[in-house]
Amino acid sequence: MELKGRVAVVTGAASGIGLAMAERFVAEGMSVVMADIEGDLLTSAADRLKRGGAQVLPFVCDVSDHEQVFALRDAALSAYGSVQLLCNNAGVATGRTNVKERPESWQWVIGVNVLGVAYGVSAFAKLMVEQGEGHIVNTASEAGLAASPMLGSYHAAKYAVVGLSESLHMELEATGVGVSCLCPELVDTKIFESTRNAPEALGLPKPGPIPIEQIASFMGTKAMDPRDVAGRVVYAVQANQFWIVTHQSTQRRLEHRNRMLETFQNPTYQA
Repeated sequence: MELKGRVAVVTGAASGIGLAMAERFVAEGMSVVMADIEGDLLTSAADRLKRGGAQVLPFVCDVSDHEQVFALRDAALSAYGSVQLLCNNAGVATGRTNVKERPESWQWVIGVNVLGVAYGVSAFAKLMVEQGEGHIVNTASEAGLAASPMLGSYHAAKYAVVGLSESLHMELEATGVGVSCLCPELVDTKIFESTRNAPEALGLPKPGPIPIEQIASFMGTKAMDPRDVAGRVVYAVQANQFWIVTHQSTQRRLEHRNRMLETFQNPTYQA
C-alpha cells in the first residue's frame, strides 16, 4: 500500500512503539491521528511533530471504552476525510502471575489489550472495506505466541489478539484491506511501567523506573529500538505481510511450543 498522502490512526501513540510508528508514518508523508490516554505526553509529542511540519492530530482516548474509540474514528474522518491505516497498538501489563492477578486487574488488561483492538476493528474495518482499501496492524506480542510462567493476564490478552488478527485476515482477504499482526519481543519501551495508567480504583502501585537492561538480562534477549520496529511495520504494510516478528529468539520459543503441542507434551518454558 502506498503511504504518502494517506491517513493513519495510531493508538498508544504518546510513547514507545506507537510514537515511533507515528514518527515513521509522518516521515513517509502520511497524516497521523495520534491517540493515547496520557494527555500531556500526547500533546507534547504531537506538538513536537507539528513544529517539524507534520500533519498530526492528537486525540485523548481510552481504548477500553468503545464510545471513545468510535469518537476517535469520527475525529479522524472529520479532520482528514478518510483513514487508510489503523494501528491498534495501545497495551498494558501488570507484571503479575495468574494466581496473583485480581478480577479488577483482569478487566483492565483485557479491556485495553483485547477489547481496545476489537473496538478499533469495529470502528474502522467496515469503513476500509467500503472504500476498498486499507490496512490494519494489531499489536500482539511474542507473549501471544509462546507462554511463560509469568504475566498470566498479558499472555491471555495477547494470545487473543493473535487469534483475532488471524481470523480478521481471512475475513478481509478479498476486500482490498490488509491485516498485520505485530509480535514484538523485548522493545525499549515503558510497557513494564504501564500501571502508571491503571485506574486508581485498582489500587495498583505506581511503578518506579525499570532499567530495560535488567529486563533484557532476565529474558535472555536484547531490547530493540522502537524505531526499528516501526520500520518493520512500514515494510509489512507496503508488502501486505501478516506476521511481524522482531527477534530470532521468538522463533525458537514458537518452535518449542509447537513441538510440545504436536507431541501432546505438557507445556514447558523455552528461554
